[in-house]
Amino acid sequence: MKNNTKFAVFSSIIISLLFLSLFIISNYHFRQQYQTTNNLLLSSLINKIKTTYPELSEIEIIEVLNNPDLTEEDLFKKYGINIQNESLSIKQQNLNNQYFLFTIISILMYSLTIILIIIIYNKKEKAKINKITNYLKELNNHQYSLAIEDNQEEDLSLLKNEIYKTAITLNEQTLLLKKDKESLKDSLSDISHQLKTPLTSINLMIDTLRHQDNLSSTERRELLNNIHRKITNTNFLVHSLLKLSKFDANTIEFNRQNNSLSKILKDVLDNLSTLSDLKDIKINIKGSKDISLYCDYKWEVEALTNIIKNCIEHSNNSSKIDITYQKNDIFTKIIIQDNGCGISKKDLPHIFERFYKAQNSSKDSIGIGLSLAKTIIEKDNGYITVDSVINKGTTFTIKYLK
Repeated sequence: MKNNTKFAVFSSIIISLLFLSLFIISNYHFRQQYQTTNNLLLSSLINKIKTTYPELSEIEIIEVLNNPDLTEEDLFKKYGINIQNESLSIKQQNLNNQYFLFTIISILMYSLTIILIIIIYNKKEKAKINKITNYLKELNNHQYSLAIEDNQEEDLSLLKNEIYKTAITLNEQTLLLKKDKESLKDSLSDISHQLKTPLTSINLMIDTLRHQDNLSSTERRELLNNIHRKITNTNFLVHSLLKLSKFDANTIEFNRQNNSLSKILKDVLDNLSTLSDLKDIKINIKGSKDISLYCDYKWEVEALTNIIKNCIEHSNNSSKIDITYQKNDIFTKIIIQDNGCGISKKDLPHIFERFYKAQNSSKDSIGIGLSLAKTIIEKDNGYITVDSVINKGTTFTIKYLK
């Protein structure tokens, strides 16, 4: 639009200047001709008057001719001259008529030219507006193509680009909403499936306790222990699912700041001290106490707890887990290595998937801890990889980018 407007304004100015120049030149030419003819006519009239009235001097004749109280026709009749029949007078009148006609034609041509420019300008603008309208129709039909060769530094092209960006943004938001709905649907389905099994099992064991009076004290104690374990696992499952749901909905805001990595790991080991003592597993930590990690303290403790808990659960009794951490100019790295049963090549690509259970998973595993840990680590600008060898152990490597 800018280019078209500039062209219309520029064209109008040029045409106006051309017509103005032509008009000034023509006006000057007509005035010169008129003045020449008028002088010749005046000289001719003076000569005729002097011939008829030789007693009058030329100065007296000019004074009479300049008398404002007499019209030209009355003046010349006084001296026996019919001005209308004078050839020079006729020529002078023709010049006047030509000048008037030229002026009218010039004004008409100038007006028509300006009107034509306006019509062409409006036609081009209408064509561009129709093009934008058709483009909007295409976007409404989910055709998100953008002809790069049509882009110019003008208002309508810029408008088209902005419309394209807006359409793409809206399309992405629509896809994200659709994806969120599908994710929510899958999550609800997973939650329903994960809760159904332990709740059904708990219900069956409670029915057994209620309706079988001949159970021994040992059998009753075993059923109660199983119910307690199922309830504990279900409680952990519900809390973990709630956390994952908050991450899926992007409702969790991380409070990031520089935290001591050694302090984070100390809190993690405190959380797992009971479990590690039960299996007599020694956890060795190696790293500088000066190393800090820019992260959310609470959630990072949660992530590392889940990873090391997994290592403890899959390690042999009276074994060890080595944790080393270090820092360079690019990232902070944590390596967690156990000497457990390892993970098969078949299961390895899937261990961070939600509710996935590997072949050697414990019977109480619900397959959500590692998925939650990966989500938290990625939220803190990190990523996690895993290597494992069956019957030799598993190594988790976490890198937090700066």
